[in-house]
Amino acid sequence: MNREGALLVMIAVAVALLALGAFAWRRRSRRDAGIVAPFGEAPEAAAVQTATSGFYVATTRHGEALERLAIRGLGFRSRVDVTVTDRGVALDLVGQPRMFVATASIDSVGLATTAIDRVVEPGGLVRLSWRAERTDGTSETVDSYLRPQDQSAQALAAAITAILPPSTATDQTSTPSTGNAA
Repeated sequence: MNREGALLVMIAVAVALLALGAFAWRRRSRRDAGIVAPFGEAPEAAAVQTATSGFYVATTRHGEALERLAIRGLGFRSRVDVTVTDRGVALDLVGQPRMFVATASIDSVGLATTAIDRVVEPGGLVRLSWRAERTDGTSETVDSYLRPQDQSAQALAAAITAILPPSTATDQTSTPSTGNAA
């Protein structure tokens, strides 16, 4: 095989891999189209407890840190401004409308080490487990992972924990294999 033939084979393989990736993302987007992110503002009476900036890593199925969900507005990694209020948590992702997770929708908060393709020091990610509404009227628990930059992950998790009712489960531990709270 000459040089031109090898180049054509490499180009064909690259195009096939790109097409396969696009096909897989499209299937994932259709699969997750029924899950709706809670876009909206915090209630006007909400008092800000803390605010930090950092990175939004991913939203995954609850307990499956390696299974990214393609929810509109939450499908890609982004910079984020996190505002914790007494009524819930607001996430301002670059290029997306504000998302507000009300306190009543938060199931738990904890620390994680791994999410999708991000591995950090032990407890370097905040795992926010919350109930996302589906278009069919049901809800599904999902985990959103945040990497704060202005404060420690433990401080952000503690601030979110402080706004939750005492009956809400919180877990500050993580497992080495998936990073999800045990």
